[in-house]
Amino acid sequence: MADTEKYAIGVDLGGTSVKLGIVSQQGKIIKKTAVETKAEDGPESVIAQIKYGINILLHKNKFKLYGIGIGSPGTVSIKNGIVENPPNFPGWKKINLGMIIQKEFHTKVHIDNDANAAAIGEMIFGAGKNIDSFVMITLGTGVGGGIVFNRKIFRGEHGGAGEVGHITIDYKGEKCNCGSFGCIESYVGNSYLIRRVKIELNNYPDSIIWDLVSKNPDNLTPKIINIAAEKGDDFAKSVVHDLGYFLGAAFSSVSNLLDISTFIIGGGVAGFGDPLFKTIKEIMAQRVLTPLRPKIKIIPARLKNDAGIKGASSLVFYNS
Repeated sequence: MADTEKYAIGVDLGGTSVKLGIVSQQGKIIKKTAVETKAEDGPESVIAQIKYGINILLHKNKFKLYGIGIGSPGTVSIKNGIVENPPNFPGWKKINLGMIIQKEFHTKVHIDNDANAAAIGEMIFGAGKNIDSFVMITLGTGVGGGIVFNRKIFRGEHGGAGEVGHITIDYKGEKCNCGSFGCIESYVGNSYLIRRVKIELNNYPDSIIWDLVSKNPDNLTPKIINIAAEKGDDFAKSVVHDLGYFLGAAFSSVSNLLDISTFIIGGGVAGFGDPLFKTIKEIMAQRVLTPLRPKIKIIPARLKNDAGIKGASSLVFYNS
């Protein structure tokens, strides 16, 4: 490898796991790892896990690092590295994560919202390479959004733009972790999805999901629902269709507001694939303003689970 090649550590901070990697400026992951987030144990535990993951990467590291990039949920002040009130992180209010990590590892730290980081990753290395404007959606523990307009991230006035997961689709709906009601995240986020399917599963004793979870609903995961849907299980297929309907309704509002017609979808729930994407597109085609209808594009993220790591690392490369 050329001596002039630059390397950065990318940290993708998720509600369930922290994914970390050493990434070259060309987008190649040299080494990666993942650790449990321990979000329910409070911010000190989460920060300890981030440090632990970075130390794993640094062990016997031979590459010259130009910095650490972190993609974090919540509102992020990119100027001072403060992360504020990330959803699904109990007890976390306003913490200067950038300063804490910089003091620990004595290198420059760049932080942005995790969905923004994933969007940058797709823009630079993935499905958004040749697209000027798009909305990147990450479907997992929560629902994140990153807005790319004319090849630049739109962060909003306070750094919190793109929180697509907290668009209301039912003002009298389910209570969300953010404190509001009827947010799209409270219908399609992993924990909400599993809870709803476990309740409804009792009405479908013939569903093959029962066999896939060994008769124990506590074993249910989005992957199992996807397997059942691919095998033709009617209940599982209806779950995927409902997901597409909810997401299509939310994305229609985003599209009408921003006049952006391309959506790049990533994250674990995006693994439902074509049936989910098709339903999203069908619902959006019914709901967006007429001039946008023929232009709607729903594209799978190319970087898949590495989007967060690569996007976070690119915060270093493109802010140096």
